[in-house]
Amino acid sequence: MKPLSQVWPAEFAERYRARGYWRGETFPAMLRERAVRFADHLAVVGADQRWTYAELERHAERIAGGLLALGLAPGDRVVVQLPNIPEFLSVVFALFRARMIPVYALPAHRSVEIVHFARTAEARGYIIAERHDGFDYRPLAQEVCREVPEIAHVVVVGEAGPFTALDALPEGAAEKLPADPDPSEVAFLQISGGSTGLSKLIPRTHDDYIYSFRASAEICGLTPESVYLAALPVAHNFPMSSPGVFGALHAGSKVVMSPSPSPEVAFELIAREKVTITGLVPPLALLWLQAAGRTQHDLSSLEVLQVGGAKFMPEAARRVRPTLGCTLQQVFGMAEGLVNYTRLDDPEEIIVSTQGRPISPDDEVLILDDAGDPVPEGEPGNLLTRGPYTIRGYHNNDGANARSFTADGFYRTGDVVLRTPEGYLAVQGRATDHINRAGEKISAEEIEDHLLSHPGVFDAAVVSLPDEYLGERSCAFVIPDGEKPKAAALKAWVRARGLADFKVPDQIVFVDAFETTAVGKVSRKELRASLRRRFLESAGAEG
Repeated sequence: MKPLSQVWPAEFAERYRARGYWRGETFPAMLRERAVRFADHLAVVGADQRWTYAELERHAERIAGGLLALGLAPGDRVVVQLPNIPEFLSVVFALFRARMIPVYALPAHRSVEIVHFARTAEARGYIIAERHDGFDYRPLAQEVCREVPEIAHVVVVGEAGPFTALDALPEGAAEKLPADPDPSEVAFLQISGGSTGLSKLIPRTHDDYIYSFRASAEICGLTPESVYLAALPVAHNFPMSSPGVFGALHAGSKVVMSPSPSPEVAFELIAREKVTITGLVPPLALLWLQAAGRTQHDLSSLEVLQVGGAKFMPEAARRVRPTLGCTLQQVFGMAEGLVNYTRLDDPEEIIVSTQGRPISPDDEVLILDDAGDPVPEGEPGNLLTRGPYTIRGYHNNDGANARSFTADGFYRTGDVVLRTPEGYLAVQGRATDHINRAGEKISAEEIEDHLLSHPGVFDAAVVSLPDEYLGERSCAFVIPDGEKPKAAALKAWVRARGLADFKVPDQIVFVDAFETTAVGKVSRKELRASLRRRFLESAGAEG
């Protein structure tokens, strides 16, 4: 297997340790310490489980031994595709304890994405739920195993079918569990949006990631009395670490796993478990604001509503405090590293009009024009960053690394921002061809490739359009090849090719030609920008 690493230059690593960002903590040691200090305190609550910190650690130890006894080994990479259930935490902590590497996948991902993750990570294991949201993951696992025969073991939470049930793992000997990892080792692989299609893999170390959620928990005011609701899919970076479930466990708080972020489900959990903090993407925040006025549930325990993943418009942001009676905290970050927060004691105007400022004094932020020169203060530009929890490279992807990182280690985020005199960032949009649909990043090129595989499509260009509810929606401009197919048929075609539902175009517009592509002199990026501009101008004129 290709080795995993995430290395900062020595002078930076020394500085980050000297300043107390990297403290030599590891995930297994963190849970052990919390299981002693908060032994009888509730750690995680699910539909049918209420585990204390001591119980969570025991579950993780048992699973770690069972995975080793099953035949997996320290260093193996294991794709984890679990919904918001307590087993997500017991499984990933078990993998940390067994010195294995979780590779996080979302419940919405299907065969195209999972096969890509498994191949790129060289995975030997795959852990799934039996079902979630009406979807049976076991046939998906069979398909993935046919495509990636290197996957030796599939473990299922629930009825296992042809695989191994999590509850039926063989007994493992505690003395065979390996020693804790070095804190500079890679702890897991996250996924990032791919500029040319499928996602890149992000190696995060124990030191850098624990710092990010430890500092986040402090900024967000978490204590052992706090109750964090995981409403968004927990494999996302936002509900995992900003402060997320890991930040909550670091603080000794209670984590409540919500099977759905809908107001109908989440409001009941807030009332029952006395939730104090949760995080949403803007479309869900709008739904909550709409539903709050007519709910019978007591939401008075909620102190902080975080909104991130996409820009939250000021008009909507101003409604949070009067409608929900809690503080809004805007969050802007990325799985590659940099996370910004508005602070809980910030003036209301900063909270509603910006997306926050960085976690760390050592988060370095550059805002540059397209030529690479600094923009005047207060002007929008391309955001670049480096710091103690921002990666220096993707796993096994030299092309992406060359595009995404400067020679001196700054990460090109692809975001366009402006910085206020107080040092807060206001997000203006994306500089790349990604579509930020309700916090999910979609590659235009990936969807174009799938549309072009349809026999009735001559050419296609996918663009983002502003959407009051989603932030951005995807629109595919299609030149038919012969008889024009139905839009519904094209959507079904994309869905049937094994992609996550959120990647299916929201809108399809048929056109006769792309005038700007004559002789191939205009880039796809310029074509998309031209189509988007003309469509919005036309819609504006009609409106």
